[in-house]
Amino acid sequence: MIWLIPLLFVFFMMGVPITFSLGVASLVGLLLMDVPLIVIAQRLWTALDTFTLVAVPLYILAGDLMSRGGISRRLVDFAQALVGHFTSGLAMVAVVACMFFAAVSGSAVADAAAIGGILIPIMIANRYHPPFTASLVAAAGTIGPIIPPSIPMVVYGSMTNTSIAMLFAGGFLPGVLMGGSLMAYSYYVGKKRGYKGREERATLAEIVRGFMNALLALLMPMIIIGGIISGIFTPTESGVVAVVYAIALGLFVYRELAWRDLPRIFYETGLLTGKILFILGTASIFSWILTVQGIPQQVAASLTDLRLGWFGTLLVINLILLVVGTFIDTISALVIFTPFLLPLATSVGVDPIHFGIIISVNLTIGMITPPVGVCLFVTTAIAKLTIREMMRDLTPMMVVLTAVLAITTYWAGMVMFIPNLLK
Repeated sequence: MIWLIPLLFVFFMMGVPITFSLGVASLVGLLLMDVPLIVIAQRLWTALDTFTLVAVPLYILAGDLMSRGGISRRLVDFAQALVGHFTSGLAMVAVVACMFFAAVSGSAVADAAAIGGILIPIMIANRYHPPFTASLVAAAGTIGPIIPPSIPMVVYGSMTNTSIAMLFAGGFLPGVLMGGSLMAYSYYVGKKRGYKGREERATLAEIVRGFMNALLALLMPMIIIGGIISGIFTPTESGVVAVVYAIALGLFVYRELAWRDLPRIFYETGLLTGKILFILGTASIFSWILTVQGIPQQVAASLTDLRLGWFGTLLVINLILLVVGTFIDTISALVIFTPFLLPLATSVGVDPIHFGIIISVNLTIGMITPPVGVCLFVTTAIAKLTIREMMRDLTPMMVVLTAVLAITTYWAGMVMFIPNLLK
């Protein structure tokens, strides 16, 4: 049955939507196994009948509410007060704002859209090269699923029975490292191209004013992550808290969200949630077939026989995921490949929490790699560019993020530092 994997990729290359590719490949496998097709309904129900997965639409909804309720603008203003005076000041602001918003949304696309919609026109008006500007915001958007909360980590945790609280804790330092690396690269480019920051450093009063304006937004991740880690509420319950908090801020405090906006936001959240859950369901059928046939064990045994060791095994895993991420979206790739690669990683001593961060960082890089780089589609639309025009500026940023991936992969102590403190 291992030939089902090449069949799946054939469907991908033909342009068949991922959900239907998984469904048809699974149906072929079940028919050849002579298994009753009632298994399809059973596996769909089993995969989705998980309380933890309710957090996915809640985080999506909370992020959308926050982006439309005036949160992103206040985070940008605060970031401007903090780092706007440095070389490449606006580029620094874009990265810091994306890091702040990552702690609110948990989504790369929401991050790139919310911050890009504000800063890309401003940066271009201040003579930043449009391809650099769009590439930077897209790259910084990938921090969204790494700094907690994180939708991919919720999915991974529910699939593998790994503590989502510990995954969130493990993602914090790699997310900060991603942001810091992009800021360092922006500084380097700014020196070469003459991108200057604001003429005067923000006064303490301006910083305090920016902090106070953004305080209620900044409290949201503290409430969510603090509540999860302290055990006050579960990740799913934290999603409810996030939604209620976002509605309260947008409607009653900032008053930039209207009641008439809510039906449209709920509708869009429902559409995206349906897409994600359909993928999760069909992928679970496909994974079940392969597991019953012992394919993950066979793959793990074959790679073990090669005696690649810890370093080589993780290198192979990362190369596989980097290639996969170029043409499969993050959630789909996560669901399809985790059952294969997690046993292989644990066989060389990698902690499941550490591996969850590795796979999350790896696949988010895929969100800025053509042809399925969804963050690129967002920023190219805002900047009115083509992906081809962005590639010269985008490629070095992909290299920077890949270097962060290598550090995340091979420096387990950095990833596990905060989770170990909380154990």
